[in-house]
Amino acid sequence: MTMVYEDRGDEAGAGAVPMRRIRFTINGDKKIAEVEPRLLLSHLIRSGVGLTGTHMGCDTTNCGACTVLVDGKAVKSCTMLAVQADGRAIETVEGLATASELHPLQEGFKEEHGLQCGFCTPGMMMSAKALLARNPDPSEEDVRWALSGNLCRCTGYQNIVKSVLWAAAKLRSQAPS
Repeated sequence: MTMVYEDRGDEAGAGAVPMRRIRFTINGDKKIAEVEPRLLLSHLIRSGVGLTGTHMGCDTTNCGACTVLVDGKAVKSCTMLAVQADGRAIETVEGLATASELHPLQEGFKEEHGLQCGFCTPGMMMSAKALLARNPDPSEEDVRWALSGNLCRCTGYQNIVKSVLWAAAKLRSQAPS
């Protein structure tokens, strides 16, 4: 939204960007923030909230390193404005594990060697979490399609796919019958 103000000749506020108050939930914690309307969600998460697992790789949605879940959907936070998260639930990679155990996706990446440098891993895991929420028994093709918006410059993707399939199997085995 663009705001237009009356010019009253008062230079005290000239050049100031109006702030906007937003309310959101991040990894289950309710927050309120005063943000500039132009602030990106990725910057709010990293600098405002202090959760640095959401990585910034390209600022153009090409790499997917900044992928988070917004209301359960995978979103590239480098091109979503923070004000668009008002009233929404955000989940980052920091929200996957509990205090005592890793999420099956994190375990899968460990067990199946799905990471090398780790830069793309948070975005891969969040895209995979969105996939597994809507499809608990994905095929290899389903996983590859769901991760197609995430780039890894280190691996050949095979172990990443195996990691997601490992996590899917574990989640299915833990599901109540």
